[in-house]
Amino acid sequence: MAVNKICTLDFCYENSMVKIVANRNCPEIKLAGLTVGPFDEGNEYEVYFWVAKELASAGMVHFREDDILDATKLYKAQWKEGVQIPGQISELPPDFYPKLRRFLFELKNQATQAQDSEKFHECDRAKQLARDIVNSRLKKIVALAAGPGQSDQVLNKLTKEEKLVYEQLVKIISEWKAKILQNGADKP
Repeated sequence: MAVNKICTLDFCYENSMVKIVANRNCPEIKLAGLTVGPFDEGNEYEVYFWVAKELASAGMVHFREDDILDATKLYKAQWKEGVQIPGQISELPPDFYPKLRRFLFELKNQATQAQDSEKFHECDRAKQLARDIVNSRLKKIVALAAGPGQSDQVLNKLTKEEKLVYEQLVKIISEWKAKILQNGADKP
């Protein structure tokens, strides 16, 4: 069930608005029921992510540096998560996981196309950083779910994907505790 919801969140990300910068002047482009552009070189525009991806692959635009997940940002996220005191969870950007999946996919494609051992090493390093972040955060989410109700301040630090896991764990743990702690008179 959570996998379907993650797919839905990913679909929402694909259809979210992102900022791009035009690499060159381009006329208006009409797609089935959608018009984008015209674009003036160097200006910033906001379009759907899936449109931006296509325009970027055609070399017409590029994503803003701030909006792209790269190895440096991934390392910073892993470091930030690691320095939290026990029981604390750092805040990730709300679109961290969709960007992470796309970043890892792109690295793998680059390594495969280039057949470059350095690119394969970079890809493996990024995967390990991603695993470290996910494992660290999952441990903390399990602990949060097993504890007393959490404040909005804590829950707001979780991404949508993490909230799905948290909510399912709270339900499972609560049902398990209730069943374990039933008194003898409540035997089925």
